[in-house]
Amino acid sequence: MKKNNFISKTKKNLLVFFIILLIWEILYKIRIFSPIYLPGPLKVFQTFCAMVFDGTIFTNLLASLSRVFIGYLLALFVGFFLALFFYLKPKTYPYFSNLLDFLKNVPPLGLVPLLILWLGIGEISKITIVFMASFFPIFLNIQKGFMVTDSDLIEMARSFSYKDGEIFRKIILPSSLVDIFVGARIGLGYAYRSIIAAEMLAASRGLGYLINFSRLMSRTDKVLVGIIMIGFVGMVSDKIFVKFASLFLKGDLKNEWYKSN
Repeated sequence: MKKNNFISKTKKNLLVFFIILLIWEILYKIRIFSPIYLPGPLKVFQTFCAMVFDGTIFTNLLASLSRVFIGYLLALFVGFFLALFFYLKPKTYPYFSNLLDFLKNVPPLGLVPLLILWLGIGEISKITIVFMASFFPIFLNIQKGFMVTDSDLIEMARSFSYKDGEIFRKIILPSSLVDIFVGARIGLGYAYRSIIAAEMLAASRGLGYLINFSRLMSRTDKVLVGIIMIGFVGMVSDKIFVKFASLFLKGDLKNEWYKSN
């Protein structure tokens, strides 16, 4: 049954993919746009192959991935422990709530000029942008997961003389896993979305740099290769993440969001 569902889903995805390719090829053939601005699928594929053979696609891809995962993992680490701190010390949260609300509504890209002035155009500024873009989805979901833990279960655990560490490990953390993984999954998507914009502003390598430099050189084929690559790698990362999350969430019949993948 599972194999049949996988095959059926794959066929549907491939159908949509080929329809998009067909529309793209038709638009290219009837010359609605100049080939300079909309190259055909074959031209983009040839450009991709050339970039694979000369290694430029891997150089730029690895640069972007390293920034994404460093910034994302930092956001995951800080978001988890900050949410845990506010859960354990709820009286401290009112002091920081307005500050967090303020920062949540400031687009990370709006801080790029300041980050460049303060941190330069090196790796730290780009990693900081990724961190800020992915932090709040992670933090807010983890905080929500901790807060909605069934208080009756906690009281029952206390009646059995469970210590605070045991309550967190055996009750709070397991009941929060769905929210933790949802936040982490959304944060990963935001990390990919932010790195391209960060690299377009100040970088000497990376997919964002590739897209921006190719735009300046009127190489739309390379621009499309960069866009397709970041979308494909982000999609693969998301599917790997969902498979990893399913190992922890398997059997949770109320929250099988990972099966949507």
